[in-house]
Amino acid sequence: MRMDDDKRFMMRALDLARQGQGHTRPNPMVGAVIVKNGKVIGEGFHEIFGGPHAEVNAFNNCSESSKNATLYVTLEPCCHFGKTPPCTDLIISKGIERVVIAMTDPNPLVSGKGIQKLREAGISVTTGVMESDAASINEVFIKFITEKKPFVLYKAAMSLDGKTACPSGESQWISSGESRRESHTLRGMYKGIMVGAGTVIKDDPLLTARTEGFDDPVRIIVDGNLSAPLSAKVFQNKGDVIILTTSSGNPEKLEKLQNLGMDVIVADSDVPGVVDLEMAMTGLVLKGIDSILLEGGAETAASAFKAGIVDKVRVYVAPMIIGGEKAPGLIGGEGAKTLQSATKLYDIQMKCCDVDMVIEGYVKKT
Repeated sequence: MRMDDDKRFMMRALDLARQGQGHTRPNPMVGAVIVKNGKVIGEGFHEIFGGPHAEVNAFNNCSESSKNATLYVTLEPCCHFGKTPPCTDLIISKGIERVVIAMTDPNPLVSGKGIQKLREAGISVTTGVMESDAASINEVFIKFITEKKPFVLYKAAMSLDGKTACPSGESQWISSGESRRESHTLRGMYKGIMVGAGTVIKDDPLLTARTEGFDDPVRIIVDGNLSAPLSAKVFQNKGDVIILTTSSGNPEKLEKLQNLGMDVIVADSDVPGVVDLEMAMTGLVLKGIDSILLEGGAETAASAFKAGIVDKVRVYVAPMIIGGEKAPGLIGGEGAKTLQSATKLYDIQMKCCDVDMVIEGYVKKT
């Protein structure tokens, strides 16, 4: 019975944690539930970066004393001073009898130390309850804290036969209105949105979230030769912009872009005018970019997969067939020379979004 109860209350904690999506970065999303005599007496989640942690909010919302209660929390409680005091000290002071934790904190400052401190205080600790679910909601945080690299989601829309536009170039709109609204919400959940210069020249997008309650992402433009026009909306509208370029770009144009307030990262590859995306990721981390929604065209997508920076794929498949040998496909470049060398996905999930099929999976790293 206890295991069934543990999963039930942890599921509630995970639901609470998800409410912080897009607002806690670069910190993780965390939910907490306090249970006494089989009844929930308090719950909370980490609502915003720099604000009280989930455990603090749960205790503040308690309807009665938490002495001898059980605390369910999706991530190991912190045991160090950061923007807030250690949660372990608060848990011990509240007389909690048992703590159930979904996953150990991958942050080296915590990583097992919080659990050890609770046990040393005589508190019973259970770990690993719905661990994979807890890791899934914090996949961005886990990669950022352990690898010091941004988590990259490649998102695209295509027809049933894999086309992203008609041979004439018409592409608006392949996906449904509901799929596009979902995509705008995704933009608010990621720190940055990345496209290539070709997309800026062809579509002149704003690259904003347009979703209430979410901030606009940092616009990241891959432009090795600085070919995008200064009049583009991404340069003229307010909002943070980072340009990934090379030393092949025109110095005068580079200076004009910087005068407009654009941030620039120069990342030369072995090919003149081609950005080394793997190197650029290091520069983006130093600028606080923990996650990227990649919406670039076929060539930018091909470069990203070749560089090995893509972690996850999300494709909206519209119920239409475009056809035509000259109609562009999803990924450009030279492509895989053999099926063995093709990019593989795992943990595939599928759902419907209005009339579209959404396919999502993680990239197998080689």
